Amino acid sequence: MSEALEFMPVSGIRLGATGAGIKYRDRDDLVIIELAEGSTCAAVFTRNAFCAAPVVVAREHLSATMPRYLLINSGNANAGTGDPGLRAARESCKSVAAARACAINQILPFSTGVIGEPLPVDRIAVAVPDALTALSEQGWARAARAIMTTDTVPKLVSRQLELSGKTVTVTGMAKGSGMIRPDMATMLAYIATDALVDRQLLQYCLESAVAPSFNSITVDGDTSTNDACVLMASGVSGCSPITDRTADDFARFNAVVEEVCMELARAIVLDGEGATKLVEVRVEGAASEAEARDVAYTIAHSPLVKTALFASDPNWGRILAAVGRAGIEGLDIDRIRIWLDDVCIVRDGGRAADYTEAAGQRVMAQSELTIRVALGRGEAITRVLTCDLSYDYVKINAEYRT
Repeated sequence: MSEALEFMPVSGIRLGATGAGIKYRDRDDLVIIELAEGSTCAAVFTRNAFCAAPVVVAREHLSATMPRYLLINSGNANAGTGDPGLRAARESCKSVAAARACAINQILPFSTGVIGEPLPVDRIAVAVPDALTALSEQGWARAARAIMTTDTVPKLVSRQLELSGKTVTVTGMAKGSGMIRPDMATMLAYIATDALVDRQLLQYCLESAVAPSFNSITVDGDTSTNDACVLMASGVSGCSPITDRTADDFARFNAVVEEVCMELARAIVLDGEGATKLVEVRVEGAASEAEARDVAYTIAHSPLVKTALFASDPNWGRILAAVGRAGIEGLDIDRIRIWLDDVCIVRDGGRAADYTEAAGQRVMAQSELTIRVALGRGEAITRVLTCDLSYDYVKINAEYRT
């Protein structure tokens, strides 16, 4: 790929990418991220019961010590591989640990790609020295491409803010296009800052940023076995330590981390496999946030709604039916209102009296739109980002292993 990606390097964080031939030919598929000595790190992982071997190992290592290196491969998920997969993940970590004379548990492994195939540890071991040689604070763009699988574009976002008179950078990259309905984060996401942040506070920051971003998107309703999101803080910016959740510095830092996560999450949905539309499903007036999310996800996961979106067909009955089957007890349909952007399509238990097909068609023809549902039951609100379901989604996934 030749496109230029704009990003801001993060002092104390270096990335190197190389080709290991894990699945792809003539492209990078192995990334190493180096964290400066003394960095803090937080992470969240998939809740899929069949979590991949690298997820198991990364959790173990992170619970023991702070990492110095992250090792990421694309093309092979090392999931559904049992004990051999665990051994492969640990052997991969050994390759980096040996080269850098550090403990094995200071390496966090991550994988993405085809499930059920043995991880070619020998190819990774051969490629590790090249990835280490390539380490650079300028390595974000190359790394963002190397972690891609069915993604059509790399996803990279940078922001800066002032903390205690110092300029602090937050840069993140993510991969994800299909098997996207995270229950913690996205397929893979890595966010780094040169701020100095207490470890527990960093974990709190990550979890609060993930909730409205990576945990509020869906492409196809499938949660991956390999989902992981990592937030790293090198602490070399020179700013004062962030140790108090109630401090203004933390609030501003947390807001920027959330903004980066939101931008990356949006990029994932925009790049959803075969997607042609970006759709926000907003549910308001719910009795609880859980109730609002149940309705939002029922709409966002409906194949009938998603195919109508692809066809730009204002088939409002499909949306109405999805709301009705969301499992909300005591739902008063006469109080429900549904809009496509500014066009009210449902009111008083049926089609809005002033609705016209032309008005609905105008909205559905847009590349971005909002489905808004007011339940009339309370004050809770939620939003979920999703996309349409096209012919290409079926083609991409039918041919994924060929």
